[in-house]
Amino acid sequence: MIDLHTHTVFSDGVLIPSELVRRAEFVGLKAIGITDHGDFSNIDFIIPRIVAIAEKLNSVLSIKVVPGIEITHVPPSLISDAAKKARSLGAKIIIVHGETIVEPVAPGTNNAAIEADIDILAHPGLISEEEVLKAKENGIFLEISARKGHSLTNGHIAKLARKTGAKLVINTDAHAPEDLIDEKMAKKIVYGAGLTENDYDIMQKNASLFI
Repeated sequence: MIDLHTHTVFSDGVLIPSELVRRAEFVGLKAIGITDHGDFSNIDFIIPRIVAIAEKLNSVLSIKVVPGIEITHVPPSLISDAAKKARSLGAKIIIVHGETIVEPVAPGTNNAAIEADIDILAHPGLISEEEVLKAKENGIFLEISARKGHSLTNGHIAKLARKTGAKLVINTDAHAPEDLIDEKMAKKIVYGAGLTENDYDIMQKNASLFI
């Protein structure tokens, strides 16, 4: 399994990057994205450090570490600028914290993210069909989430993605060791969203584009 959305002590996770990566390796992950929460106050601190540790770990481990950022609760009008800044700092994956139904994310976040230079719109909640179509056109992946709360709208996202042909990935949004999952559990989450094993395989191919 490839998991492109996780967090460390650089935001609200509980593990340092090396331990997170080792635990991910232990449960059988082939690759992991480290994408701590960021805005203009901290992305210049987080991203260079994640890039540096990813380079070190990739030189000695079989699991691939991909440095990134999750732009989080940034006002919609500033998301594009934040993405450009993150990209210039070396982020290989840019995720935006979508309009999950369990947090007060600003309305318009999904649309602003889809119009920006990002890679994945995480847990986009009750995203509209129009926005899903725009994500497809712009080559932005939508996330099926393993995280409690955010996962409540997986079925809605899967249904619209299947209808429109938008591309999906499955991620954990892990903040702690117990949040990491193996392939067996990932497939169960995919099935629970109304998708199939073939859909899971396609999601893994989508994720592999970042490796």
